[in-house]
Amino acid sequence: MTAFSDLMSFQRDTEALGQIAGRLSWDQETMMPRGAAEQRSDEFGAVESILHQRRTDPRLGEWLAAIDEKTLTETEAAQLRHIRHGYDRSTKVPERLVTEIARTVSRAHLIWAEARADDNFKAFAPALKEIVALRQEEGQALADGGDTYDALLDGYETGAKAADLEAMFGALRPRLVALREAVLGQPKKAHLTTSFPEAGQMKLAIKLAESFGYDLTRGRLDKAVHPFSSGSGNDVRITTRTAELDPFNCFYSTIHEVGHACYEQNIDQAYRLTPLGCGVSMGVHESQSRIYENQLGRSRAYTGWLFKQMRDEFGDFGIADEETFYGAVNSIKNGYIRTEADEVQYNLHVLLRFDLERAVISGDLAIDDLETAWNDRFKADFGFAVDKASNGVLQDVHWSAGYFGYFPTYSLGNVYAGCLHEALRSAVPDLDTQLAEGNTQAATTWLKDNLQQYGGLYQPREVIQKATGKAPSEAPLLDYLEAKFGDLYGL
Repeated sequence: MTAFSDLMSFQRDTEALGQIAGRLSWDQETMMPRGAAEQRSDEFGAVESILHQRRTDPRLGEWLAAIDEKTLTETEAAQLRHIRHGYDRSTKVPERLVTEIARTVSRAHLIWAEARADDNFKAFAPALKEIVALRQEEGQALADGGDTYDALLDGYETGAKAADLEAMFGALRPRLVALREAVLGQPKKAHLTTSFPEAGQMKLAIKLAESFGYDLTRGRLDKAVHPFSSGSGNDVRITTRTAELDPFNCFYSTIHEVGHACYEQNIDQAYRLTPLGCGVSMGVHESQSRIYENQLGRSRAYTGWLFKQMRDEFGDFGIADEETFYGAVNSIKNGYIRTEADEVQYNLHVLLRFDLERAVISGDLAIDDLETAWNDRFKADFGFAVDKASNGVLQDVHWSAGYFGYFPTYSLGNVYAGCLHEALRSAVPDLDTQLAEGNTQAATTWLKDNLQQYGGLYQPREVIQKATGKAPSEAPLLDYLEAKFGDLYGL
């Protein structure tokens, strides 16, 4: 065997073990009995220790050094790029630290969940201090004297720099704030006032998932506190949540996670259990979930179809017609929760988190001051006060999982989705006619052919540029939002 084939054989086993670790995480969120938390922490630590040993195995360095890159195909070169990037990062982080992070975040997750239920940030603060200290240590090891936060960000969005994102987000902010203020100055849209049984919500959620092409023979839909997607290739699972008075929470959480899941299901099967066999970055991943959820799922055409489905399932629920329903789906109103935020205000939630977590990692913001800083920033950005910790600093799972550097990829994904939507509309001029029938095939096929099938073959910005013919920019997203909500609210 050649050095490249030896490397790929070894890597496939590592990728398979990584999928097993992901399945443990999925189980913890969905099925695991409460009393298993401490044992699961040890299981996570053991698996992560083995994975780290494989990711830092000296043979990787030997194979990488022995391979003549001039002899590789484009696909082989991309595989090598990912493996080298992962190896370089992994060898900079001691196994002790990797194992300690895995054990700490596993324990911290339960502490966070209980603190969130009790609206008690102080109960979670000690665990968060431990996580931050470990992530700071990891970031410093990865940065080699460079920016610690950039080093953590690179784990989610290869090549991204916080300063560049700050400039992009700075361009987003003024127009988003202006649009928010203009819309909130208009009469409010209709809203749902009746209850929707959970069984009916879950039944319709499955129908919506299938309408976007989610293959349930290679996936499943379950409930979780915080909806998420897990897995790749032929085992890609999603979760949603239900609220009796708010079925949109269930339906659009489902569509959002279906966007993530379809990306993974639609990657070329030849890449399965290789570094190319999963989404190339969190930002590109989020572009898929957001374009499914918003530009497609919340469009006037698709919501017209959804209105009919809800009437069939729940009967008369107090909304008179499709246009009124479209306004209800896209209603702009004050709210605390990022995952429930409308398109206009969503990125303001992300920018808040991006700035706070950068300050935490740099040491400029102490954990004991984090809740106050959150509440002050929220009041400044949204114009009203946070009422309780579960609606504020404790609402997201990310920090309890140690995911520092993850949050900005949400807004980056929205920017990418804006670029893709602009190109999609040009490529499929009769898109609304199809969406009005609940038919997303033209849209999802375009996304599969132009982005999803490639998995990790191209770099994040590169795959967006190849799909759209343009360098990524915040302008298409802002133009779309202003046009959509200007029309809806008569601005």
